[in-house]
Amino acid sequence: MTAESPADHGAALAPVAPAAIVRAVVRPLTKILNPLMVRLAGRRFVPMAQIHHVGRRSGNAYVTPVSAHLHGDMLLIGLTFGNQSDWSRNVRAAGRCTVRLGGHAYRATSPELVTWAEDKALIASAFNPVLRAGFRMLGIRQFMSLQARPTVACADDHARTI
Repeated sequence: MTAESPADHGAALAPVAPAAIVRAVVRPLTKILNPLMVRLAGRRFVPMAQIHHVGRRSGNAYVTPVSAHLHGDMLLIGLTFGNQSDWSRNVRAAGRCTVRLGGHAYRATSPELVTWAEDKALIASAFNPVLRAGFRMLGIRQFMSLQARPTVACADDHARTI
């Protein structure tokens, strides 16, 4: 399944809601945990990433912690809160974002949604068995794949593509 791009912004996308365990347990904890996770995510040796994205309606800059893995030049992100989460919709609308993972920054483009059934081999090669079991336990059914290129942070805190 391909995500809506800016060109076909009106295309319908089947909504995938978060699993019941995520709605009941994880979502209420996000208000408490997200500020801490944002500070830790993206650092070296931390298995979480920061997604830097721009609001599709507000134009405001946001940072969201996610579970992500770099596999070659492809970045895979588990959609814990489904494909209708604000960050997911913002990235698909813009067609790009910046990701900080393992102490490195990446310019990520061409967002696409994939499911376990569509690309089981890719998901199995990108995530270890423990993470895949965690994704199943949380009811994660979709992933966002992005093309990732390393960036170099500039002095003014912007990033440029290598």
